[in-house]
Amino acid sequence: MIQGSIVALVTPMDENGGLDVASLRRLVEFHIEQGTDAIVAVGTTGESATLDEEEHIEVVRRVVVQVKGRIPVIAGTGANSTKEAITLTQRSKEVGADACLLVTPYYNKPTQEGLYLHHQAIAEAVDIPQILYNVPSRTACDMLPSTVARLSHIPNIIGIKEATGNLDRLKDILAQAKPGFLLYSGDDASGCEFCLQGGKGVISVTANVAPRLMHEMVFAAIAGERDLAMRLNAKLTGLHKALFTESNPIPVKWAVCEMGLMARGIRLPLTWLSSSCQDAVRAAMRQAEIA
Repeated sequence: MIQGSIVALVTPMDENGGLDVASLRRLVEFHIEQGTDAIVAVGTTGESATLDEEEHIEVVRRVVVQVKGRIPVIAGTGANSTKEAITLTQRSKEVGADACLLVTPYYNKPTQEGLYLHHQAIAEAVDIPQILYNVPSRTACDMLPSTVARLSHIPNIIGIKEATGNLDRLKDILAQAKPGFLLYSGDDASGCEFCLQGGKGVISVTANVAPRLMHEMVFAAIAGERDLAMRLNAKLTGLHKALFTESNPIPVKWAVCEMGLMARGIRLPLTWLSSSCQDAVRAAMRQAEIA
């Protein structure tokens, strides 16, 4: 079972926007040393929207090679084209990913039946564990609990990253989905409570900056240790907020750069964090006891 603090890993780049493979290796080692439980490579936080297919697969491959089987690697392989999503999923399997994370098709706004058929087609085409990803604030497409429940009966669809921040969704999906279907929070701010109420982990932006603390908080919450989980989460609340002062991954890449883990690199149309937001992120890092 993949559970715990699952980092939605940033993709290190140089100042010209090129992939920084040396920093990528360092980041992977940093997360393993700090107790991160699994890595999502090339999700939203990894700038999947601006990496071409070859770069996308190369980042996944390099993460797999560096991890060396020590923790699971989940490849972000969603697309608004079913054909493209199948290709990315198949190629990620070929380079050794343990599972894939598939965001709902964005922009073209499919029906619930279209969502079902899209994910069914990918699952049938590629025999690899697959995690659904619902983030309507970005995609303009909301996968309803009833659709999730239908998809949960497809054997290699193992769970969902639910990023609405609505805890009622957690209850609805748990009530309707196949027993054993895994629920992960995609919303750091509500992730602690999500895991206290039955979630199995957080696919986290905050974990890029505070991996050890996120690991400890998430496992306390999964174990039902409410007081401990809430105390740990209190140190993280500033990051949960400050890392979204501008569009993700702008603030988190700035923070990781400040930690000395990568260079100042991001791809247009995203820009480097505005100076007016930097103090807030820096203060949140201090609250989480990040040097």
